[in-house]
Amino acid sequence: MPRQCVVEPHDMAQVLDPGSIVVADWHRSTDSKEFFSRILHKKKRRNFGLLEGIVMPPNVSVDTVHYKIFISGKSGVGKTALAARLAGFNIPNMHYETTGIETTVVYWPVKLRESGRVLFFRLQLWDCGENALRRFDHLLPSCKEQVDAILFLFSFTDRVSFDDLSNQIARGSESCDRVVKLVVGTKFDLFMHTDVTEREVTRFQEVWGLPVFRMGGDVSNVSNLGEVAPLLNCLAEHLWHQDCVATRSTILPVATQSEAATVVHV
Repeated sequence: MPRQCVVEPHDMAQVLDPGSIVVADWHRSTDSKEFFSRILHKKKRRNFGLLEGIVMPPNVSVDTVHYKIFISGKSGVGKTALAARLAGFNIPNMHYETTGIETTVVYWPVKLRESGRVLFFRLQLWDCGENALRRFDHLLPSCKEQVDAILFLFSFTDRVSFDDLSNQIARGSESCDRVVKLVVGTKFDLFMHTDVTEREVTRFQEVWGLPVFRMGGDVSNVSNLGEVAPLLNCLAEHLWHQDCVATRSTILPVATQSEAATVVHV
């Protein structure tokens, strides 16, 4: 049975509490193993191509919903590393500038709290180098076309990237009226070298009304589902909520956009 989406128009900007729509720690439960085994290979995350999908046993019926996610941020903040971390790929030790648009497909199963229904979220992550965006005017519109969510990145070790957040959000939000907006602070575990204080992050959230995720810079153990589960669950939660708001129905919606967001420390 489809999930009953009971929402009001003013819920479009609602900030959701973690776990209010999807079961937050479902990846740790026994009944999730069948589903998470489909995104793993030899205990490591599978590398999905653009045309690949999830194959379930004939007796298991699971719907897949598709979303486009744009990762925005200045050069060196860790956009490519974040995409690799969310997909469970090896993270490069050396930084290199992304020369064009790179896409990464992430499949993530969730269990809806109210109905117990399981969905696979197919998140296509778009990452484009800052220099390429400046040189070629068509790249940013391509990244933002039919986008469902934008992750705005800054690095805790790069003060300039934090100060540039307001400009970044203004540029990224143009003609994207209804879209999930989340901010991710990378290299949070490098506290000895931090250039951004917690007070400044709190002030930013108060002014902009956007949440901030903290993501570490450790390149080891990238296949650990527990490290990426909070951010992926948050994306799934708000994207699904926005779909329910946009459709105002109980029918399984096609991917749309959302403005809602939440605060999670990773």
